[in-house]
Amino acid sequence: MPQKSGYITKHVRIAVKKLGLIAGFDIGAQQAAKGSNRYNTWYSPVLIARYAISEKVAIAGRAEYYSDESEVIIPTGTPNGFQTFGYSVNLDVKVRERVLWRLEGRVLDSNRDPIFTDSDGNPTERNVFVGTSLSISM
Repeated sequence: MPQKSGYITKHVRIAVKKLGLIAGFDIGAQQAAKGSNRYNTWYSPVLIARYAISEKVAIAGRAEYYSDESEVIIPTGTPNGFQTFGYSVNLDVKVRERVLWRLEGRVLDSNRDPIFTDSDGNPTERNVFVGTSLSISM
């Protein structure tokens, strides 16, 4: 018999005209070892705000925290596991009816251990990312 595990996700959405808000909370647990009564848990609260500047352009911001001290989902090999705050902002442009272009900036901050690496491969507590994507829905 495999280890027992479970996962729950709850999100609340509020949309008023051009403004949208999402508050969410994810939590999961996995049996520490087969037959054990002890469980390792992970969780992640999130807040997202989106504002439509026009029918084709929107901006959004996101703040979240992810805690996986027992490294069930994200192994780090560090004393405190994965405990990270994340922040991002993005610009969405509707290029065509089913085509969306996104420009995003994101920062992840580990509050306990240097779980990321910098451009030279050295351990660091911060990860910064700027990226772009083009998505097509069908």
